[in-house]
Amino acid sequence: MQITPNGHEPIISPRLDPALKDGKRNILGFDREDMKAALLEVGVPEKQVKMRASQVWHWLYHRGVTSFDAMTNVSKDVRALLAEHFLIERPEVVEAQYSNDGTRKYLIRFADGNEAETVYIPEEDRGTLCISSQVGCTLNCKFCHTGTMRLVRNLTAGEIVAQLMVARDDLGEWENPTEGRRVTNIVMMGMGEPLYNFDNVKKALEIVMDEEGIQLSRRRITLSTSGVVPHMERCGQEIGVNLAVSLHAVRDDVRSEIMPINKKYNLEQVLTACANYPGAHNARRITFEYTMLKDVNDSDADAKELVRLIRKYKLPAKVNLIPFNPWPGTDYQCSDWDRIQRFSDIVYEGGISAPVRTPRGRDIMAACGQLKSASEKKSRAERDREAAAAQAEPVHMEASDSALGWVTG
Repeated sequence: MQITPNGHEPIISPRLDPALKDGKRNILGFDREDMKAALLEVGVPEKQVKMRASQVWHWLYHRGVTSFDAMTNVSKDVRALLAEHFLIERPEVVEAQYSNDGTRKYLIRFADGNEAETVYIPEEDRGTLCISSQVGCTLNCKFCHTGTMRLVRNLTAGEIVAQLMVARDDLGEWENPTEGRRVTNIVMMGMGEPLYNFDNVKKALEIVMDEEGIQLSRRRITLSTSGVVPHMERCGQEIGVNLAVSLHAVRDDVRSEIMPINKKYNLEQVLTACANYPGAHNARRITFEYTMLKDVNDSDADAKELVRLIRKYKLPAKVNLIPFNPWPGTDYQCSDWDRIQRFSDIVYEGGISAPVRTPRGRDIMAACGQLKSASEKKSRAERDREAAAAQAEPVHMEASDSALGWVTG
């Protein structure tokens, strides 16, 4: 694997799934075409393949079963054939942490031993799952804890979907999968840059959006990018989900300092790509994520320039102001509350919604920008001390009308 410097697109060698138990393949993560091809390959009669694939799909993604024996409308001989060649296997949940505010964070270990984190954020009117797309990150954003990790590899479509399955397992959603749902929204805002893993993210989200499976509307899915311009329009055309952009600065010199990817795709390029994003309109606005860093990007002039840029590019947009969430070793501080409120007021006065994002899960290091895989081993005591230090940072917040807030870089 090679990683180009300064946030340039990584070149990642293809990853082959490790052999599973007895050489069986994990069927979780198969899309419809994969499913039909796999059934045909192991000997399901061709005239039955379409029907059997549809049945297995329903049990796998709509009912969340983990055993072929549970697929009661599939004939015994086909179930035996499936069990002979395939597994339905979730990744291991190494640790599940539960915040005082209801946030849940899962440290998930995949079959090859690599790990990523997934966060569930409950709100009054929704429940949002923040999903990772990579192990580590190559963008090296200076204010993001994930950015201090090296990029290990892309996650497969199955590993991306599995994060949702794990959360739904923990939340007890499968008994009544379409009513009383607790995971109502997905944000691709966890570890990694989703647009640097485009094909696997697309495949995973197509599984999630399938009307006969998990059944999550594309209107309830948001993909967050740090501004990988070549893939932004493609995302709108091929996936069609909501777009969030990690902006975090309104001048190229500042943005390049805190987000090295800006040296390749600058503000003009990113904002032009936003203006061209398919499907963006006033009822489906682009979200700009803006982390409030004391004395870095939080002046009145910055707020006014943000309004000017959004108007210049005629963007149907809202701004999520994210109080910086501290993590051990960071050089940055969160802007003072009065400064955050003043910044928000200026943007609002410019006719643009600018709610302040309420930090969630700080006590378990699950807040925006704090995610970091435990692949870099730490003791439980060390993690507890870090979480306590982060929780002790005084920041006063108001509630936001948005469930967004995680940054990808």
